Amino acid sequence: MFGRFSRLFKMKGLVSVLIFLAVLVLATEIRAQSPHEITISAAISLKNAFEDIATLFQERNPGAKVLFNFGASGDLARQIEAGAPVDVFASAAPKDMDDIDRKGLVASKSRKDFAENALALIKPANSNIPINSMEDLRRKQVGKVSIGNPKTVPAGRYAEEALRHFNLWEGLKEKLIFAENVRQVLDYVARAEVDAGLVYSTDAMVRAKEAKVVMKLPEGSHRPVIYPIGVIKGTKEESLSRAFVDLVLSAEGQKILNRHGFTPAKPQM
Repeated sequence: MFGRFSRLFKMKGLVSVLIFLAVLVLATEIRAQSPHEITISAAISLKNAFEDIATLFQERNPGAKVLFNFGASGDLARQIEAGAPVDVFASAAPKDMDDIDRKGLVASKSRKDFAENALALIKPANSNIPINSMEDLRRKQVGKVSIGNPKTVPAGRYAEEALRHFNLWEGLKEKLIFAENVRQVLDYVARAEVDAGLVYSTDAMVRAKEAKVVMKLPEGSHRPVIYPIGVIKGTKEESLSRAFVDLVLSAEGQKILNRHGFTPAKPQM
């Protein structure tokens, strides 16, 4: 009887070992088949263009998956500083990239300027208020003007600079409605919840039927709208992250950006 139990015990042990080995092999296969993911935090004004670039990137890199976190550049920078698991950061202004770069959070030689944009004054497409210039924002019929919050939204900082340039900042303070990001400004205008707004010209293209461009703001009325991109130091997918940056900078990437209204960044000095 003792021998029988001994043989049974050995058989159960062997089965356990075989099950363990099968699970181990299966887990290895699953890991091998699982996609290499990179998370990209990007200014929300890049949403449409970057989603198209990501489609091309995934086609060229089988097994790679791109995840996005879109928002106001200032908020995204603070998230990275707080340790958010981000592989690539693309900002709508050098300032926000500078903030994390000074803290050593950008991988060596990965930072590049890749696109430029323009600021535009827009109004609801069905608006009857005669807004044809920045000066017309003073009109009594104009009750609300939306811009991004200058504290966290690059488009808001550019908008404040432009309003100060036209000597409108102090006079319009009571009319200003601050938004959490530039797409929220676009939403307010498209839904006619405000009488006018300042957004990037690329954003205005997204809802052209609902928001009418009154004018593009002239050069010199605010700092140039420059977009930098960089790999976040410590990423576990540095090779893949640098490959995404390379695609953004490539002729194909630039063609996609141009299709969405962006212009190439001027050569860095």
